[in-house]
Amino acid sequence: MKLDLREESGVGILVLSGQLTTDSDRQFRQAIDTLIESGRTNILLDFTELNYMDSSGIGELVASYRTIQRLGGALKILKPSKRIQNSLKLTQLLPIFEIFEDAETAIASYGPAVDPQ
Repeated sequence: MKLDLREESGVGILVLSGQLTTDSDRQFRQAIDTLIESGRTNILLDFTELNYMDSSGIGELVASYRTIQRLGGALKILKPSKRIQNSLKLTQLLPIFEIFEDAETAIASYGPAVDPQ
């Protein structure tokens, strides 16, 4: 899996490419921790190029969601594939996550930008 971190309007954006599986869940968790440590608790996961997520990846997604929620932030998803949406639906997690089809709307949903420093 490949990860790219960036920030836009106060939102930490984590772009995931490839597969979120047992082999890459630690890398995902470290990226989330890096964003949190830098003061970013509004995080958008860009799933545009993520083509597969196994149960371990789903577990990390849920753990990250809970951590960020406890910190008063929000974890949202951008453009998950139908396959990933189906996985979230089957595990009854789809209603938990806000899902967006375009980045501009997703970023605006967090409200005005806040400097974490």
